[in-house]
Amino acid sequence: MSETASAPLPLKMARLRGMMFMEYAVRGVWLPLAARFLSADPSEGGLGFSDSEIGYTVGVALALGAIFSPFVAGPLADRRFATQRFMAVLLICGGAIKLFTAFQTSFAWWFGLSIVYAILFVPTMSLSNSLAMAHMDDPKRQFPGVRVWGTIAWIVVSWVFPMLWLQNNLEFQWLPPFFSGDDVPMKAGRMLDSVKVAGVLAIIYGIYCWFCLPHTPPKRESKSLALTSAFKVYKQSSMMILLIATFIVGTVHFLYFYQTSKFLKAIGLNDAYIMPAMSIGQFAEIGAMAVLGLMLRRVGFRKVIILGAGCYVLRYLVFANFESLPLSAIIASQALHGPCFACFYAAGFIYVDRMAPADVKHSAQTLFGLMCFGIGPLTAGQLNGSLAGWCTPENGVLDYSQFWYVAAAIGTVGLTVLISLFKDESDNAAPTN
Repeated sequence: MSETASAPLPLKMARLRGMMFMEYAVRGVWLPLAARFLSADPSEGGLGFSDSEIGYTVGVALALGAIFSPFVAGPLADRRFATQRFMAVLLICGGAIKLFTAFQTSFAWWFGLSIVYAILFVPTMSLSNSLAMAHMDDPKRQFPGVRVWGTIAWIVVSWVFPMLWLQNNLEFQWLPPFFSGDDVPMKAGRMLDSVKVAGVLAIIYGIYCWFCLPHTPPKRESKSLALTSAFKVYKQSSMMILLIATFIVGTVHFLYFYQTSKFLKAIGLNDAYIMPAMSIGQFAEIGAMAVLGLMLRRVGFRKVIILGAGCYVLRYLVFANFESLPLSAIIASQALHGPCFACFYAAGFIYVDRMAPADVKHSAQTLFGLMCFGIGPLTAGQLNGSLAGWCTPENGVLDYSQFWYVAAAIGTVGLTVLISLFKDESDNAAPTN
């Protein structure tokens, strides 16, 4: 049975950490590999999708889920159903869809099923944040310590899945990922099995939500529609500027997932090391999360969010210069993903929680999630195909240097918007939990 609001805080926090662990394990086990197994030739066990089709399958589907989320997930969780049980239903249904998707081979099936899955899963990304903060006395201080368990989950699945499923005859080594072995045949096809694992994990996560999470009943303080009240939150100057900047930064954020696994393979990294290499960003994210609360208290939301946006630009500039840098430097630059995500996205969610009234927090979070995981990725999905085509000369080989320079330029626009216009108004907000 779900815990009541009077449960001891340490037990409640432990269950919230478990929630975050499973939320990101479901995504982390398949998303970093998606571009690789979706684009790989069918002779290798892949699906042979084009860059545009990958953009639609991952980005557009995710975007449609995020667009749907604010109109159903937030209002229902705010005014109708207990959040933890609403999440349970979404996750169990989504897990079943994911399992079915893993056995499909055509773009039409993948695209259609990915849309259905995103509509079910994407709301949990924002609802897990708002549920966690609803049970905290001081979200600015406590939330990073809970959210970091999502990062730990991403690292665990990013390392364990390749070691157990993409290699044989493992032997210990002193350098990350600490175990190395012989590549399995048809590796792209084995990568595709990560989608099946994601489906099973989603169902387990849904059961956990129903039976283990703290009870989070809907709030009914206001007679107005939750979504209408949430839109009013974004009429505040700082919230509107943050939303605009998030659209821009969210676009380049998802280019990372569309291209980085392919990019690392193209510059010489072994398939079995792609997920461990990308997980360096999650290790850095743990460090960034560990100090995020202190940074927010010492220097404030404005400087922290600007730092996060600036790290996006820096990362893509490093990627763009891969020809003049050693492979080890490109791998090491994955560490910039830590402050990118923690200082921009995590700080952004905390800022929204600080600015939103208690009875529309779920709706305000899902509207922010719409920009993070909906409109931004939708634009990125379109941009990925167009930009890849524009950066591919007659020899048919994608010019990654040009590609990443454009990504850095777009990120610079978002950074400029924040530096010029964003002001921290959280001190003037006084919502109650």
